[in-house]
Amino acid sequence: MMYRVKKRDGSTAAFNIKKVASAIRKAFDACDREYTDSVIDLIALRITSDFEPKIQNSLIDVEKIQDSAEKVLSESGYADVSKAYILYRKQRENVRNITNTTFDYHSVVDNYINTGNQHSKGNTTYSVGGLILSNSASITTNYWLSEVYDEEVATAHRDGDIHIHDLNMLTGCNAGWSLKELIQQGLSGVAKQTASAPAKHLITICNQIVNFFGIMQNEWAGAQSFSSFDTYLAPFVRMDHLSFDDVKQSMQTLIYGLNTPSRWGTISPFANICFDWTAPEDLAKRPAIVGGEEQDFTYGDCQDEMAIINRAFLEVILEGDAEGNIFSFPIPTYAITKKFDWNSDNAKLLLEVTVKTGLPYFANFINGDLKQKNARSIFSGTHFNAKKLFKKTGGLFAYGENTGTIGTVSINMARLAYLAKDEEDFLKHLDKVLDISARSLSTKRQVLASLLEAGLYPYTKHYLGSFDNHFSSIGIVGMNEACMNAKWIRKGLDTEDAKDFAENVLMHVRKRLKEYQADYHELFSIEAVAAGDISHRFALKDQKEYPDMVIAMQGDTPYYTGSTELPIDGNVDLFTRLDIQNRMQEIYTGGTIFNVRLAKNEYDAKGIAVLLGRIMENYTIPYITLNTCNRDYPIEGYLYQEAVNER
Repeated sequence: MMYRVKKRDGSTAAFNIKKVASAIRKAFDACDREYTDSVIDLIALRITSDFEPKIQNSLIDVEKIQDSAEKVLSESGYADVSKAYILYRKQRENVRNITNTTFDYHSVVDNYINTGNQHSKGNTTYSVGGLILSNSASITTNYWLSEVYDEEVATAHRDGDIHIHDLNMLTGCNAGWSLKELIQQGLSGVAKQTASAPAKHLITICNQIVNFFGIMQNEWAGAQSFSSFDTYLAPFVRMDHLSFDDVKQSMQTLIYGLNTPSRWGTISPFANICFDWTAPEDLAKRPAIVGGEEQDFTYGDCQDEMAIINRAFLEVILEGDAEGNIFSFPIPTYAITKKFDWNSDNAKLLLEVTVKTGLPYFANFINGDLKQKNARSIFSGTHFNAKKLFKKTGGLFAYGENTGTIGTVSINMARLAYLAKDEEDFLKHLDKVLDISARSLSTKRQVLASLLEAGLYPYTKHYLGSFDNHFSSIGIVGMNEACMNAKWIRKGLDTEDAKDFAENVLMHVRKRLKEYQADYHELFSIEAVAAGDISHRFALKDQKEYPDMVIAMQGDTPYYTGSTELPIDGNVDLFTRLDIQNRMQEIYTGGTIFNVRLAKNEYDAKGIAVLLGRIMENYTIPYITLNTCNRDYPIEGYLYQEAVNER
């Protein structure tokens, strides 16, 4: 008999028994139950038989199909699978009903503010803004874990098997934006909000950038970035024949504006800016845009003006604020190509800033597969291909234009290895954790997509439109400790056995991500995440639960190394670390950064130039930062956010 399924929105579709089988298979997988295709097919047929009497006028309600699925699973002796199916169904219902919850936000927040008593933390100042941020974070975290995610996902996070990033906000994680679009459109496009026309002057576009970052930081949890900052802004200098002092004044406006804690929660926007230094090939011959209109000269004609912008920006960063404090933002990333002149005055200034602040990041366009044009066209001319993992551009915190991360989940590798009997057992349990992580990321994407359409992120909706080009990211934490706790290795990542194991694990994760892309039809990436306080959270839980685990220590503080890094207090020299990371970082598709830690006064500017050149010419590591250790940070290189806050 031919019949159709009536969906919750009233639409209908032809009944497809394969969809029933797929849902049952996921429930079996969630319970780690063994099964064969014939068992799944038989259960699907029994479900069909159970709901057939409920068909009316050749229509069957989708809820009745699911009722039959729960009943048949339970009656067939699969009570645990039936429970997993019910949990999955509850999670899907939460996703469908999420929009209705938006109407309760104001009353919930108001009630919480009246009774809240939370301490400020991180780089939030003790203030009413910090109180609002803290209260909202507590509410939102509880909302995600209690109302949105299914019980298995929430338990995995609470127990420390995984860490779901940015639970404190009902938003995506990180985003890269098109500076070209801001220059063309101005700061506008949202109803009932003040609209600014396309900027005609440098000081105006700098103010619009400050406002844009502040607005987007309200709609996103983490880093916000622009690419080709100097390339896109150079025409403004040319059009108005600005002097160096004029340009420096505009850079001061930008930098001071981005470091003023005027964002909701009284913290500065996590702003990132990428500098080309010289106009990239894909932009050099394009007409420059000022005031939203194309000019009669190209971006490539503005090299002198780019140099002025770079000098002015670096001088302001080097000088610090009125009290000599180092600026935290924007975090600059510099494109280092084969044409980069380390002997130029601006290069010397850049190196001086690096020695003093440790703030700049360096993108390696000399070696490896990084291409500057990918900052603007990572998906240009391509169609979604589940068999291909795209590489995120921009580095650890910066992102290419109109891409980013919708959500990130980190996996506690050290615990998995400690509990595993052997490598096969490790991979089996890793697969289960990966399944949980992927499911949580897909849930988050559905929730945020629903809220985007409901109007909760108005500026993101205008400038981005959708989250289709944003990644669901899975990161790993503590691979070095995983190797040391694994019964079949018992060695750190500075040994061949451990390196081989780590490489196999990363390749296994890549393979699974391709499967998730096919299942969910969503972009996935494997990231070398900035572990930060996540590594401490994992280690602290494991130290209490499993006292005999091998856990790294910094003084009295337990921590795990980030991704596939080595401990910060290890006796491995710089170039051995580079050899190891060069092998590992090629496997990741995002988040990779190599932190060169230098003792105080170990290198001057000239020495750093030589060191950077040697690294980039001999290694394919895509992004490098130098921590010159001019200040002592706790668990340096891992609790990165504390370091940023100290700055």
